[in-house]
Amino acid sequence: MIKRSISFAPFEWLIAWRYLCSRRADGGISAMTWISLIGITLAVFALIATLAVRSGFRAEFVGTILGANAHVTIYEAGILQETGQFSRVISDYRAKAKNIANLPNVTRVAPLVRAQVMANSKDRNVGVEVYGILPADLYSLPGIASPEVSAGDITKFEMGIAIGSGVARELGVTSGDKIKLISPNGIRTVFGTSPRVNVYEVVFVFTAGRYDIDRTRVYLPLSEAQLFFNREGVVDELEIMVDDPEAIDTFIDPIVQAAGERAQAWTWRNASSSFLRALEVEDNVMFVLMSILVLIATMNIVSGLIMLVKNKGRDIGILRTIGLSQGSVLRIFFICGAFTGLIGTGLGVVLGCLFAIYIDPVFSFVNYVMGGGVWDPSIRGIYSIPAQLRLSDVLSAVVLSLGMSFLVTIFPARRAARLNPVEALRYE
Repeated sequence: MIKRSISFAPFEWLIAWRYLCSRRADGGISAMTWISLIGITLAVFALIATLAVRSGFRAEFVGTILGANAHVTIYEAGILQETGQFSRVISDYRAKAKNIANLPNVTRVAPLVRAQVMANSKDRNVGVEVYGILPADLYSLPGIASPEVSAGDITKFEMGIAIGSGVARELGVTSGDKIKLISPNGIRTVFGTSPRVNVYEVVFVFTAGRYDIDRTRVYLPLSEAQLFFNREGVVDELEIMVDDPEAIDTFIDPIVQAAGERAQAWTWRNASSSFLRALEVEDNVMFVLMSILVLIATMNIVSGLIMLVKNKGRDIGILRTIGLSQGSVLRIFFICGAFTGLIGTGLGVVLGCLFAIYIDPVFSFVNYVMGGGVWDPSIRGIYSIPAQLRLSDVLSAVVLSLGMSFLVTIFPARRAARLNPVEALRYE
């Protein structure tokens, strides 16, 4: 009688390997093994690729939001002036900016004048949003001052204007050209307010990475913006950045208190809350769908093992007769199924990681095959498909695939272990 002293003895591995590699005239066992292996590989690949693109989307959107926008924007509650006009401007913005800048978690405070105007060059017009900002504050804005793609010299900002690449494309201009800004709220005269028109030289063209920013945003020196929009001595808002944007909710109360009793705060989460919630829901739905795909792929292991147990009934009877226990038979067939899941998961992880790493060439190839125009940044907001490979995503895919593979293997393996050797050999 064969006696075992350890789990998964060498002879169990040997028998399981011979069963996995066995070939019959009809090719049934070998074919089912290959189908299971390929199915799990593709399912794990799809899961990792989906998780990587999902993480890349969130990182890309949040990165461009935080790189070119305020983490917190401070406004003031509106008051009714003697002239009957409703005003929300901040008059003592220097003192308030200094108070906020002294807070421990605040890294940057920038006073802004913000308004919408018409930009013109020759026969082209486009609506833009002008940000009046101090040069030093613009230089400290990473998504604008240090983009991956730019043209011109940002250090000349005081002598001109900085525009997004989308604005430059719409107007047909580049660094060194001149554009007109046309504001309907211009010079006040006895006959009313006439439009104000000023000409500025484009000294810097930036690509922030977000289509909506590049397509609409223009930066003007603060003093010039105050003059152009009749904001002498005041600003519209304070743009604030903190050291940990993800924990912005914990910084709001101190910032509002430092900004004064009429201060109101608007965070980057408030501005993008609906989009972030949509991303979170989409993440959960995609993970569930991909998990179902992995489950369907692992079910092929059950089919293959049931066929294997049926075709190896005589072998099981002989093994039980010479002394193998039910546990040994169970482990042999468990190894057959688990090994298929293990190899398929490993191959899927390799393919998924390669896809995430080389997504740009893959996307370029798909775009070439489809004749271009596959990715429209005006609809999706960013210029390419991002992917971020995270260890937690890979581990979750591995745990899910191996867990399902091992779980579904137990049932046909137990069926093989409980097979009566007398019944198995009766007609042999």
